[in-house]
Amino acid sequence: IAPSFWVKALQLKETMADATEIAKKNDFDKFQADRVIKVDEWLNRWENKQTPFHMNEAHKMLKKYVDVMLNGKDHLRILFPLCGKAVDMKWLADLGHKIVGIEVSEKAILEFFTEQSVSYSKEAVSDVPGATLFKSSDGKISIYCCSVYDVSSSFIGKFDGIWDRGSLVAISPCDRQRYSELMLSLMEDDCCYLLEAFDYDPRLHKGPPFFVPFSAIEELYGSTCNIKFLEAADMLTDRQREWGLDYFIQNIYMITLKAT
Repeated sequence: IAPSFWVKALQLKETMADATEIAKKNDFDKFQADRVIKVDEWLNRWENKQTPFHMNEAHKMLKKYVDVMLNGKDHLRILFPLCGKAVDMKWLADLGHKIVGIEVSEKAILEFFTEQSVSYSKEAVSDVPGATLFKSSDGKISIYCCSVYDVSSSFIGKFDGIWDRGSLVAISPCDRQRYSELMLSLMEDDCCYLLEAFDYDPRLHKGPPFFVPFSAIEELYGSTCNIKFLEAADMLTDRQREWGLDYFIQNIYMITLKAT
């Protein structure tokens, strides 16, 4: 491995340690506590094509850790909360898994099926007034157009895997407890929940994406789940520099239910 790799790895480790210490010292959680994301804000972003968070290829961390999620099993049911038009859904469906997404923007859902050249049907959701279910013709991909808080295991079922990319970090901080309780209610006993979170200085950016440190994840899931840190990556780009940030760290975690 090239020496530059180790230099970068050491720098990232030092940055993470510094970020953790700074966060504790300055009580970072309080700086975004009052920030509330309204549904209209997300709908407007999709309508106005202000979606720089969308990726045109399958997420490299999902591809890297997909075997961790699958754990040697085939034909899993995998949940994508706040899915947008994530190409990851098609990628996993092509591997033989059944995908269920939840997305409030119908525009995002329609763009997904169009851009991925997937034929679909749509139907009303009897359990949620006003909600619509979009289903691929082959039955591998289903996307509910509604608020994530409108779903429950009573009609959406439980899942073998969850890919939480841009979901926990996108919801209002005040809703995290409600959100985590929902995710827990949707997990099968052997579910593997892959979570992406970010470390940065929330004094400089109001979010989203929101600053979600390990301490917050532990508070939400630690009493009922095992939380394993998988990897950190330096994700600082010009976009984050425009926010005024000088570090932006992506953290990937694996969450599994504790044995009862």
